Amino acid sequence: MDNVSLWHWVIVLVLLAIYLIPLVLVIRKAGYSGWWILIMFVPLVNIVMLWIFAFADWPRLRGGRV
Repeated sequence: MDNVSLWHWVIVLVLLAIYLIPLVLVIRKAGYSGWWILIMFVPLVNIVMLWIFAFADWPRLRGGRV
């Protein structure tokens, strides 16, 4: 692990973007702030928040707009 190349970090950032961008879009489409995605980096809390988002009344749907 002493010699981590630049390509390693490029790949990590690309994979992170591929994972996080769609999640932010889904959360924003649900009517929540995209900053909620940061909770996904907290172990165990991310699982709880996923369940909360799944079963909560989404603000966007309460307003009648889909």
